[in-house]
Amino acid sequence: MARTLEFRVNGTPRRIPAEPERPLLGVLRDELGLTGSKYGCGEGQCGACTVLIDGTATRSCVVRLGNVADREITTIEGLESDDGTLHPVQQAFLDCDALQCGYCTPGMIVASAALLAEEPEPTRERVVDALRRNVCRCGTYARILDAVALAADRMKGGDR
Repeated sequence: MARTLEFRVNGTPRRIPAEPERPLLGVLRDELGLTGSKYGCGEGQCGACTVLIDGTATRSCVVRLGNVADREITTIEGLESDDGTLHPVQQAFLDCDALQCGYCTPGMIVASAALLAEEPEPTRERVVDALRRNVCRCGTYARILDAVALAADRMKGGDR
């Protein structure tokens, strides 16, 4: 049975009439037009649909809408500043050419941003571990790791 659910997406309060069992990813893409998060496997295994829920990287394809009531959701679109400045991780991905087909990129960026918010100076091994469940079919892992290192450096004021 559909009911009106309330939550915040990218800082904006939202009220959505929907079934509580509906996957969050579908609502983000179909109802709110936020298509940055991708549908990959639909089973929470590939990471293409990763969003932040209250700051924690979460697979939106397996989260039910009823479980996000009164929570803050941040999508890849919400990482950008109000003035249009890209998040340091987004900019580093561009600068390091850490994308190829781009399908995994939003999930990789969101997961990386969550990691750097929690751990500003992760080791390369820690980054590998944090992104282990995000799949890149093109194999740009080395450039992705370079981009996360560059973003971490820039976020702490480095000149790289």
